[in-house]
Amino acid sequence: MPEQFGDKSFEATPHRRQQARDQGHVAYSQDLGSAALLLAGVLVLMYWGGGLVQHAASFMERQLRNAGPLASAPSDLTHESLGALHKFGLALLPILAVLAVAGALSTVLQIGLLFLPDKIQPDVSRLSPLAGMKRILSLQGVVRLGFGLFKTAVVAIVAATVVYQRGDQVLHASELPLGELARFLVDICFATALWVGFALLVLALLDYGFQKWKHEQDLRMTHQEIREEMKNLQGDPQVIARRRQVQRQMALNRIGDKMPKADVVVTNPTELAVAIQYDPERMAAPIVLAKGAGVLAQRIRRLALEHGVPIVERKPLAQLLYKEVAVNRPIPDKSYAAVAEVLAYVYQLKGKKMPLPPAA
Repeated sequence: MPEQFGDKSFEATPHRRQQARDQGHVAYSQDLGSAALLLAGVLVLMYWGGGLVQHAASFMERQLRNAGPLASAPSDLTHESLGALHKFGLALLPILAVLAVAGALSTVLQIGLLFLPDKIQPDVSRLSPLAGMKRILSLQGVVRLGFGLFKTAVVAIVAATVVYQRGDQVLHASELPLGELARFLVDICFATALWVGFALLVLALLDYGFQKWKHEQDLRMTHQEIREEMKNLQGDPQVIARRRQVQRQMALNRIGDKMPKADVVVTNPTELAVAIQYDPERMAAPIVLAKGAGVLAQRIRRLALEHGVPIVERKPLAQLLYKEVAVNRPIPDKSYAAVAEVLAYVYQLKGKKMPLPPAA
């Protein structure tokens, strides 16, 4: 029995999950964001990097060609520099936009939209060297360190493999003209970065899977925690049971006060009971005086017998009135004929005439 209360053998409840999310405890891999930024940066530079190089080369060419005139006219130099920076910034804008979108998507896909103002505030405890050492020397810190070393090894192996596959080109690179050498170096750098990015993405996905699993394990609950949560959300079960018992007793007492006024009780025959009252001098139509199911239905039938109120079994009518008519409300038009037939039968049993509603 103790392990039932001590072991976290139950999955987290929706309330526990939302509470953890509100506190910023979510499954998140920083490596996934880094890998996404690296891949996005490499791909976008492969497509838009040429424009940046052209702008930079054009600026340098103009500076060298007009070095003399620009040196003697500082205002022209300032104007030329600002113009070049403006063009360079416009060329850089799409790259920055793609990187921003990649970073945002890598976060949203992991944790969704989550804004935590409290996390923006500085946490002085993180500046404590002792707390930092505890984090580093903890089991999680050791695992992160080992994973970091493993990533470094993977990056080195991938980079070495890319260079090794182009070994002949690397060996003869010194024989290439300057322009071709520059293109070769750029090409091999992009290829290395691209394959390293893919490798880091795979490792980041594995890390995210581990973080997701660890997050689920941390959220698991004991039997006692589930009971405490239910008590906090709904109240003490014993108090709830007592409250419901009092409410049932109050309902029974109200039914006891009303039953002497009832003309007939329509039953289902044992599951439902509906007490009907009709006073043509005060009512335009018969009303449902009381109704109940289960224990309340038994109480209504028992009170009807005590007060001499006729009990008539009409299953469809009892179901209709119980489902559609509230207490102290008139019956619907579609049940007039059935209720009139029951009332006529009751008055016939009593040897009385069916009272008619007053003329309009």
